[in-house]
Amino acid sequence: MRIWKKIVAASLCAALVFTGLGGSRLTVKAEEETVSTSQAYVNAMNPGWNLGNTFDGFDTGGDRGEESWGNPKVTKELIATIKEQGFNSIRIPFTSVMRTGEAPDYKLDEVFLARYAEVVNWALEEGLYVMINLHHDSWNWAAAIGADWDGGASIVRYKAIWTQLADYFKDYPDKLCFESLNEPQFWSGDEARQLEINDEVNQAFYDIVRNSGGKNGTRMLVLPTLNTNDSQSRCDALYSMMKELKDENIIATFHYYGYWPFSTNIAGTTTMDATVVKELEAAFNRVYNTFTKNGIGVICGEYGLLGFDKSLNAIEHGEVLKYFDYINYYSNKTNIPLMLWDNGQHMSRTEYVWGDQSLYDTIKASLTGRSSYTETDRVFLTEDSLNKNILLNLTLNGNKLKEVYYGDELLTNAKDYVSTPNKFILKSTFVKSIVSGEYGEVAKLRLVFSDGADWMLYLNYCKAPVVLEGSGDKSGYVIPVEFNGNVLSTLEAVKEDGSGVGPQNWTSYKEYDYAFSVDYKAGTVKFTDKFFSEAEDSTVIVTLHFQNGTTAKTQFTIEGDKVTFAKDVNTGVDDEETEVTEPEKEDTEKENPEKEEAYTVQKGDSLWKIAKKLLGKGSEWTKLYQWNKDSIKNPDFIQIGQKLVVKK
Repeated sequence: MRIWKKIVAASLCAALVFTGLGGSRLTVKAEEETVSTSQAYVNAMNPGWNLGNTFDGFDTGGDRGEESWGNPKVTKELIATIKEQGFNSIRIPFTSVMRTGEAPDYKLDEVFLARYAEVVNWALEEGLYVMINLHHDSWNWAAAIGADWDGGASIVRYKAIWTQLADYFKDYPDKLCFESLNEPQFWSGDEARQLEINDEVNQAFYDIVRNSGGKNGTRMLVLPTLNTNDSQSRCDALYSMMKELKDENIIATFHYYGYWPFSTNIAGTTTMDATVVKELEAAFNRVYNTFTKNGIGVICGEYGLLGFDKSLNAIEHGEVLKYFDYINYYSNKTNIPLMLWDNGQHMSRTEYVWGDQSLYDTIKASLTGRSSYTETDRVFLTEDSLNKNILLNLTLNGNKLKEVYYGDELLTNAKDYVSTPNKFILKSTFVKSIVSGEYGEVAKLRLVFSDGADWMLYLNYCKAPVVLEGSGDKSGYVIPVEFNGNVLSTLEAVKEDGSGVGPQNWTSYKEYDYAFSVDYKAGTVKFTDKFFSEAEDSTVIVTLHFQNGTTAKTQFTIEGDKVTFAKDVNTGVDDEETEVTEPEKEDTEKENPEKEEAYTVQKGDSLWKIAKKLLGKGSEWTKLYQWNKDSIKNPDFIQIGQKLVVKK
């Protein structure tokens, strides 16, 4: 994860097979089982919430405590609100950086620890389960644990900190649980060695707490997989370690932020398609089959979307709601509770209201059922379409459409709209009545169902967008755009030869709100300094992709420190070379079995380079990603020595 989050009831006793959009399968045991102690504990924690970017934030320029990363001081009202909103647990990350004395004692700052404990007490007073952990220490000093050059200094520091925390909280009630280390990562060794180090860290944590007295002899302890990753090898390693402990008061944890291209809006994945669903199901199935099925409770200590770290607009809003509906639904089916990551962008720390009420409504509804939705939450109307009915696919998820509102006006079934079990139709007479001639959003409809959250459907009147001559430099190149009611979905940036340019150049599609940003009020698309920091001198051909399928092109030239508009550039590009390849269908793979080979990642490799070398085209990188998605969570980060499966 980045600093701001960089790049997870009872026992199920019926004979069930859960099948999602992606087609992956989860078979649950038919015989009734006794709920394990750890499973009962995580069930009681569901749902959970993270007090992120607070006690885990730190400021190397002069620590400002819980306010270091911009959030205000925590109040009792905030904690009470979290309880009132239906959450049963709270994870309160703790970072020791800037808050310890010198070796070998590494004494924790007493004032900071007392303030942290005050908030822990508030949460316990509200009846919340509380999880505390070491947090951003993981990518800071703790990543040196196990390195030869570290000489054991970091594990000494780790033990010293947990010795103090365990002693401080040893008499706290059982509703307080300890997590050893957030997203453990290590700077030395291959994956096998890093798995060993993770075991050593978890074991050291376990031994310290269990031998610290008070209630810690039986306190619930939470142990993470390496990187809190859901890959089978990492789940297997943690399960083996936990099985040896023979302790019923231990919980496994992982984090889940979705299929990475969707989660950040990159590589052309802008909707919650079958690949997104298949990846989600596969992750929870692996965790269920490794831990839950074998009596070890699991909690997904963080979940959300990585795009939220930049803004809540990086991913299309309707797709966000579908994702949150589905992940909560599927986590319930696999009996794996979730804890929402909130760094201040969801629940206001001052107003105590949700930044996106519809997101909260969807989360709340998905705890007991499903919400309903149309295929998109935004319809684009043109002059030519005004005389036609608007037909949308409708997913009811077992509910029924009850009412449709246009503002406060209740629309009339059969006159203004028609609904069937799988279609929602807006009548052309209604559509024409609301279009005034101005481009942009012209209406907002609220669809009310028999159960689940309401669904908002936005209507935009539009015509073709117009892209004008851009200007600027490497600190920011601004392209004026007459959006004319259109909404940008993503964009591509390639060189004249069709290869990617800028950050993540293994794909032509750039990361939303990172490599570029959009300002609809100002009418601009801006390429950021982050884009230019990794873009070499070249002519860049830009294709803007809008949500209604419209595209528009422009271009600019990077030369030294200058960025200039490039007029009349030849934009003829070999589509076959630049197109992001769809993952191969399972049926095709069965009909045409492929030979698997192993490839060892070398220095300087990227997925694009490996695909070009082994498969003939860099754009085939998505195949490599699909074949190895258990071990590759972020295509930007592959490790030297890592083994990749290659199918030919």
